[in-house]
Amino acid sequence: MEQGSPRFTLWFSEITKDDIGIVGGKAANLGEMYARLSTASHPLFPDERVAVPYGFTVTVDAYREFIAHNNLEQKIEALLCNLDTHNIAHLEQRGQELRQLILDGSFSHPLQQTIETAYEELAEHYQTDVHRLDVAVRSSATAEDLPDASFAGQQETYLNVRGKSELLEHIKMAFASLFTNRAISYRCDRGYPQTGADLCVVVQKMVRSDMGSSGVVFTLDTESGFRDLILINASWGLGELVVKGVVTPDEYKVFKPTLKKGFAAIISKRPGPKNKKLIYSAGAGNLTEEVPVPEELRRSYALPDDIILCLARWAVIIEDHYKRPMDIEWAFDGILNQLFIVQARPETVQSQRNQNAALEEYTLKSRGAILAQGSAVGSKIGQGKARLVTDISQMQEFVAGDVLVTEITDPDWEPIMKIASAIVTNAGGRTSHAAIISRELGIPAVVGCGNATAVIKPDMAITVSCAEGEIGTVYEGLLPYTVERYDLTDFVPPQIDIKLIAADPKLAFHHAKLPHRGVGLARQEFIISNFVKIHPKTLLHFDEIFDNKVRAAVELLTQGYARKADYYVDMLTYGIAQLAAAFYPYNVLLRFSDFKSNEYANLIGGSLYEPKEENPMLGWRGASRYYDPLFEEAFSLECEAIKRVREELGLWNVSVMVPFCRTPEEGKKVIELTRKYGLAQRISPEERKKKKNGDLVVGLEIWVMAELPSNILQVDEFAELFDGFSIGSNDLTQLTLGLDRDSKMISHVANERNRSVMKLMEMLIEEAHKRGLKVGICGQAPSDFPDIAEFLVRKGIDSISISADTIVKVAMQIKEIERQAPQSLQHQQAP
Repeated sequence: MEQGSPRFTLWFSEITKDDIGIVGGKAANLGEMYARLSTASHPLFPDERVAVPYGFTVTVDAYREFIAHNNLEQKIEALLCNLDTHNIAHLEQRGQELRQLILDGSFSHPLQQTIETAYEELAEHYQTDVHRLDVAVRSSATAEDLPDASFAGQQETYLNVRGKSELLEHIKMAFASLFTNRAISYRCDRGYPQTGADLCVVVQKMVRSDMGSSGVVFTLDTESGFRDLILINASWGLGELVVKGVVTPDEYKVFKPTLKKGFAAIISKRPGPKNKKLIYSAGAGNLTEEVPVPEELRRSYALPDDIILCLARWAVIIEDHYKRPMDIEWAFDGILNQLFIVQARPETVQSQRNQNAALEEYTLKSRGAILAQGSAVGSKIGQGKARLVTDISQMQEFVAGDVLVTEITDPDWEPIMKIASAIVTNAGGRTSHAAIISRELGIPAVVGCGNATAVIKPDMAITVSCAEGEIGTVYEGLLPYTVERYDLTDFVPPQIDIKLIAADPKLAFHHAKLPHRGVGLARQEFIISNFVKIHPKTLLHFDEIFDNKVRAAVELLTQGYARKADYYVDMLTYGIAQLAAAFYPYNVLLRFSDFKSNEYANLIGGSLYEPKEENPMLGWRGASRYYDPLFEEAFSLECEAIKRVREELGLWNVSVMVPFCRTPEEGKKVIELTRKYGLAQRISPEERKKKKNGDLVVGLEIWVMAELPSNILQVDEFAELFDGFSIGSNDLTQLTLGLDRDSKMISHVANERNRSVMKLMEMLIEEAHKRGLKVGICGQAPSDFPDIAEFLVRKGIDSISISADTIVKVAMQIKEIERQAPQSLQHQQAP
């Protein structure tokens, strides 16, 4: 808005994002969205309009008028002078005196009249009686919601405020919150002057999310900084419990690139316990109250898929408008059945980091007894003595380097949070106050543990690990760990395709930062054992199972699923989708399940369906399992999940690979099965014979693992069936040398560098390339033996797949090989 005579209130329709100095960060963003996004269409989503509840702002002019009217300026400056924010007792005393000065003040007649008139006009706008108009009163500081500092939780918000007198009182309380202890400390740490900030107030029509749901959405992955992800937290009731970390909410992930192409790109859904919610208070004197959530609602997702996708589209619109990652609060009105955006601010942690700069990898060298687990915040490891804190009176006992263990963090605890080595909470999700502040401070945190304060004892030595994926773990003892740092600023990858070996979807977005050209082996077994946990036939035939322990375990994991097999498909879909999204648009080569019978037996209910084999390594595994009538229906669930990932989520970069395919006849049977269950190979075996090199055909690639000598000795027949070969060096060594890989008695004989193994690999590369097919290797050999990597590069292999912990080292080794002898490299890669 244009500068002019003082105005005590401004409507959202009069404000833009450039008015932070007049109305504060929160109000400026609300005005911007109301004016620019509630009516304008987005080129990708022309039918979407971002809904923002209307309201007005009590401006900087109003705050300064209040300070001047009560003669507070010099008193405030005196109390802030020589303030030691590291002296907690001193900070508490001065903060309390500052807030009381404002609470004891009064409004001038012109200021009070202006605010009351605006409130009356807002009631008229919503055709509501002025005494019944329910509004949210939100602080909006001029040093808040900035691109480089969030000031998360520093000032106050009040919900369900009704009537003029209550409104005036809560505006005054919001003014006073400029001087909360945590706000004073935060400004000091960030280098903002204490007397340079003013406090404006947003007065906004309430959204009846007490009858619906609410939460937070980030337009990037908060832990890895992965930019193509939308992270949504959702819980029942008003949103304050999610923001403060009182509840552990649902978590949904949406993939932006395929969402923008019109796909229903929900790549993960994880339910939270959501055991309580905040609603309008029925009693006098309180605006809101916490109530327990009924068991049925706790087990249900707080948002249906169509609203998740709508919210994700709005998040993209908001991010595109601001041209930076955003942190957004939303609310779903259960009476109007309508979604609203109630706040938006720049994301201030990951977006400020150079995504191509030095990479830090924390690795535990050993593990102790697990005390608690929850959601990991960050990717670091911290350790120290556990300090259990239940209220602000215990803050002075906290010593730098302690681990803060608590139910939830209070914003007033910021002075001790910044000196903690790690933070552990019972409640909260990745978008809670504890999580946001931990990220800003660079401190590892594990939130939503549920029982941390019960199992962790005061002064216990503990290690807090956020370096093992999305699940953070608190271990007993001070465990050894290492920190590796790689400077990738000017890193140029080698000519040959270096790919990752991936298994854990929870680590995928972190590993996406590594130098790679996709995934050469995605292990589906990890997803099944760690996410699904149940044997597929147990789910397919659940009604026929009478073992009470098995039934109870299945019921616990599959709550809300009428058809138990849908749980298997969903968990596989989400696991595969996260791997595919993390490395998009590069190809992700997913291996069909390659459990042995003894490994399948370890899944819940597995012993009911699996044979006892003398040597499972050479038994019922891989291709022979898929077409067997005893397992075909289970294999169909894998196909269903992969089909969903590709066709419903738009992740066409997923290809598949058949392991342990003993004969070409087995290969034909598996390809026919994949076609039967909706996975059509891009080129059928019949079409392959007619295909000319260079023809572009879009569709599913089906590769085969080259891990048996027969795959290589009959390469001509396998090449007519499959789209590529991936060498499995471990099994190829085992079967070439006649070993049992699990036997310690002959482990000394196993050697991937054996001449016969090397000769087979060379033969495969040469013969496959003659037929226009690519060859990669996804075994451990190139990671363990640099000379094998050099041998394969010189023979012209198309790709080498490496585990995440060694990919940088191996990539640098291969670059050196290419540098030293470029003329000797055969470069016979397939077209």
